[in-house]
Amino acid sequence: MGRKTVITREMILQAAYAILDESGSSAVAIKTIAARLGCSTQPISWQFGSMVELKKELFLYAGGRIWGNLEADLQGMDALDAFFATGVHYISTACDHPHVFRFLSVDDPKVTIGESARAFGEKSIFTQQMDGIAVELLAQKYRVPKEKIGEAVQNTVIYTQGLAVMMMWDDFRMPKETACRMIFDMGVKLLGVAGIDTKGIKMNKKILSAMGATKTEEK
Repeated sequence: MGRKTVITREMILQAAYAILDESGSSAVAIKTIAARLGCSTQPISWQFGSMVELKKELFLYAGGRIWGNLEADLQGMDALDAFFATGVHYISTACDHPHVFRFLSVDDPKVTIGESARAFGEKSIFTQQMDGIAVELLAQKYRVPKEKIGEAVQNTVIYTQGLAVMMMWDDFRMPKETACRMIFDMGVKLLGVAGIDTKGIKMNKKILSAMGATKTEEK
């Protein structure tokens, strides 16, 4: 007899992520994961205990797949370039991985992963998404009060979230490049109002490279 394949936690999460990416969170179930792995449901139940616990870990795993390399990609970038590249990456995620984006950034965690969502904190979504690092870097570099920068960053993030949600749905979708350009133009406008000299700022190769970032992840 051949050696029996050991189903690891990593294998289960990889399979669950593939199903999520292809068909959405409602398709992620113990039976569909088992079918993908060619095994019984027992190893999955033994490893995670319940779908709530599995989806809680899938939430973290998917976040790592989508955002894990972003910090390294931003290293060495100018503060403005890094800020815009983050927005472009966010839009690209909604376009290239709409089901994953919805799971991470749109669906209510208390519904998708249950009460264990409390593990992610009790803060408002607006508080969670405000980029404090961007505010600090931009305020320091351009000598503009953090309050003004913070408002511009907040409004840019809210605009980006709204556009990204629209880009999830094929019926509303425009070309990804157009959506990324809209994010850039709005950010430039809002930062200009905040007091940053944005004349001459262009979408350079570093920013544009973030459009393909979500397609380079391991399959």
